[in-house]
Amino acid sequence: MPEEVRIDVAGRLLTLTNLDKVLYPEAGFTKAEVIDYYHRIAPVMLPHLADRVVTRLRLPNGTGAPSFFEKNAPAGIPDWVRRCHVRASDTDIQYLVVEEVGTLVLLANYAALELHTPQWRIPADVTFPLVVDGSIASDLVMIDLDPGVGTDLPTLATAALIIAAELAADGLIPVPRTSGNKGLQLQAAIAPSAASEVTEYVRRLGVGLEGRYPDMFVTTQVIAQRTNKILIDFMQNYAQRNTITSYSLRGRERPSVCTPVTWDEVAAATEGAGLSFTSAEVLARVERHGDLAAELLVTDRPPLPGNP
Repeated sequence: MPEEVRIDVAGRLLTLTNLDKVLYPEAGFTKAEVIDYYHRIAPVMLPHLADRVVTRLRLPNGTGAPSFFEKNAPAGIPDWVRRCHVRASDTDIQYLVVEEVGTLVLLANYAALELHTPQWRIPADVTFPLVVDGSIASDLVMIDLDPGVGTDLPTLATAALIIAAELAADGLIPVPRTSGNKGLQLQAAIAPSAASEVTEYVRRLGVGLEGRYPDMFVTTQVIAQRTNKILIDFMQNYAQRNTITSYSLRGRERPSVCTPVTWDEVAAATEGAGLSFTSAEVLARVERHGDLAAELLVTDRPPLPGNP
């Protein structure tokens, strides 16, 4: 294959390079296949990226080689790629915003295998620099379940069902997904609420579950206290934090994907069924089911529990 290929992606003329380069050595998965995945998944992934700043995990020499997180727009990125000037913790960042398939393909060409986003969207009336602190309005609740050593998938899936019932009782509609790594995550759409209030809601939820199920849940980050337990990482709701985006690849041994799943699949996992999907499997799932995380994109969003 030529060293460079010029292609038109939805009206954007892009130069793609080193397409034969293997980015997942254990699977023999090439950069061309990474680009193809992001191009094909774009219709369902782009709505989840809309108006959210993106942090990228880049692996220019593939998984198993050195990687780095990148927040600022890289040198040479085309002018048509949207940017957002953010000030967070006295640091100025020129984030990218992915709003079209051409940007997804461009980032894949940079070997940005993982795309991470916060729980807030850029306000419609934004003035730059956008100050990111606890007052910024999140429109998602994130329940990140991180299994400690000794925790198996059936236990993790059972925990997800317990938390889903708690969220539903609070008037929220939880959407489950695999993290693409070892965890499970639950998200729920909410009317925009201060990130600090969302964080506190999840913290209280976690503390309550920890009290009722002390052998299952923990809210401390101390590794020694997490063996055989599941961390409810409420801090993923901090305004300055970001989380893997639905349908993003992960920089693991194989091209696994952060994948929305059904509650029937979570229930089956409590009996030993698997919950891990590759890029090819995710594309097939989307062909069959559409976007299983579409509930997160609704416009009529319930209030954060405890808020008017």
